[in-house]
Amino acid sequence: MYRYDTASLACLVAVLVACALQPQNVDGADESAEERQEAMIAILESPDAEGAEKAITCKHLARFGDGRAVPALASLLGDEQLAAWARIALEAIPDPAAGAALRDAVPQLEGLRLVGVINSIGMRADAEAVELLAPLLADEDTEVAVSAAVALGRIGSAAAAGVLAEFLNGPDLADAPRAVRSAVAQGGILCAEQAEDAADALRLFNAVRAADVPAQRKLEATRGAILAQQADGVPELVELLKSEDREEFAMGLWVARELPGPEVTDALVAELEPMPPQRQELLILALVDRADPPPVSLLVQVASSGPASVRITAIRAMRQEGDASCVPVLLAAAAEDDALLATAAAETLEALPGESVDADLVERLAAAEGALRLSLIELVGRRVITDAVPELLEAADDPDAEVRAAAYQALGETLDFARLPWLIDRTIDARRAEEREMIGEALQAAAGRMPDRTACANALAQAMDRADTPAKVTLLEALGAVGGDRALEAIVEASTSPDVVVQDAASRQLGDWMTPDAAPALLQMAHDAAEDRLRIRTLRGYLRIARQFVVPDDTRLEMYHAAMDAALRDEERRLALDVLIRIPSAETLAEATKHLSNPALRDAAAEAAVTIAEKISTEQPRAVAQAMQQVLDSGVGDPVRARAQELRQD
Repeated sequence: MYRYDTASLACLVAVLVACALQPQNVDGADESAEERQEAMIAILESPDAEGAEKAITCKHLARFGDGRAVPALASLLGDEQLAAWARIALEAIPDPAAGAALRDAVPQLEGLRLVGVINSIGMRADAEAVELLAPLLADEDTEVAVSAAVALGRIGSAAAAGVLAEFLNGPDLADAPRAVRSAVAQGGILCAEQAEDAADALRLFNAVRAADVPAQRKLEATRGAILAQQADGVPELVELLKSEDREEFAMGLWVARELPGPEVTDALVAELEPMPPQRQELLILALVDRADPPPVSLLVQVASSGPASVRITAIRAMRQEGDASCVPVLLAAAAEDDALLATAAAETLEALPGESVDADLVERLAAAEGALRLSLIELVGRRVITDAVPELLEAADDPDAEVRAAAYQALGETLDFARLPWLIDRTIDARRAEEREMIGEALQAAAGRMPDRTACANALAQAMDRADTPAKVTLLEALGAVGGDRALEAIVEASTSPDVVVQDAASRQLGDWMTPDAAPALLQMAHDAAEDRLRIRTLRGYLRIARQFVVPDDTRLEMYHAAMDAALRDEERRLALDVLIRIPSAETLAEATKHLSNPALRDAAAEAAVTIAEKISTEQPRAVAQAMQQVLDSGVGDPVRARAQELRQD
């Protein structure tokens, strides 16, 4: 690793930033590519150029350089600070001269500079370097030998494979350090993976496995040997999966995902049942990840009986590979007492892909009874199966209240606009509170997802005239779920009703409205509502809009004054003062300080004044100083007093 002193590093960072920000003349609009490269070469050759400037030039030559830049770059390969930068360019330049320069540098370098050059030769996969690298496998410098072995592996030619195989089979391996033996094995594996002939690859994999190299390398070579043999490698794969060694078993799971062919899948399935439960779970996951997954019937079989953990794994795997044939076993599992198993089955039933699954569930619902019927009603609602609506409409009249509640909940998720009037009529006709509540929840859910909000709001608004007071409340809640201009219009109309219960329901919807459009109606109710509690609620909704929504500053200020005029209590006046903070100016600062003399509002007014002052102190220093003196004179305590004192001094 090369080091820069602090000054050099700072210079390098500055150059990198400058170059990143400066437009690059890639297309040569102002100068030719040849002239640009000549200028870069001149920088590298200049004794006066800073190291950081040369470093960034190397980086640019990696993008734009060709063979003409090679001599200048090669001259830097022995430089402690610039060698790595030069190699970046030489690795990228396709001209054969770059490869020759790296090869020529090998006998001239040692230590880290030599390691770097060898790594670059490997990155270029330079087949001409094999003879040069071969003797370095026995170099006294371990890092040099390691880099040579890996570079030969990246080259991957037959000649490179021969050098590595000879070393693996020869006497030098025994005397080599562990790191070198591991690297030679790695190089051999890399070569084998690039071999065009499977027999050649297998020989090299087997050479690694037979050599005195670390166990992990042997395991990697075993993987390669199995894949090279294709179906003939299945017996070795099975041995890995039977191994008591955790690393070998893990490698077996990896290879089980990779080795193609239905006959491989069949062999893996045959090994599933004798395995301990924990290993069965892992092999099931490997099987469903294969390009040749097992038949779904296997998952059904495993999910039907046996250890719960294995069944759960098979059930969850059905989300990826399952179909309608999985439904019976999943329904049965969802009804079992084991909570984890039942939850996994229910979640898989909800996620199981395919229209055939939906059709199967609808067919079952039509004939189901008891607990199964209830489960299917809930399931078709969660899956939003619109074809189940006729069965759900029938279930809405079931004598069992639990079934009716589930049916209405499912209808809220599945009902279309054409059947919305049915739900509205049910809302109006309901006479018992608990029935109206379950229908109302379904109506809100259905109304809230209708694609045409205006048409939906019209249908709800038109029903208001024939609804009694409780039904009107439910319809107003549904209008709130719909949103939009037409729904707001209907709620505003309801807010003027002489019926206090309807007014109350309208005020709740207006108070939660998600656009500023509700502000005028809220203010009107704050003045005209029949009861003080409604006036207070609607004024708070009005202030919520003034404080939280994006409105023009002049509108926000008008809303502040309107709220102050309508407020019945100091609690709302304090909320109104908070509005001023959103519109900092000399005017709002003066408005806040006006209320410092009111003991009930002093603290809120002081907080607003100081917060505004902090935002405008630079533009309005005199106004801020005067206002902060007023805050201090009011007797307000810390921390507001300390902030005011600091602002006054500034």
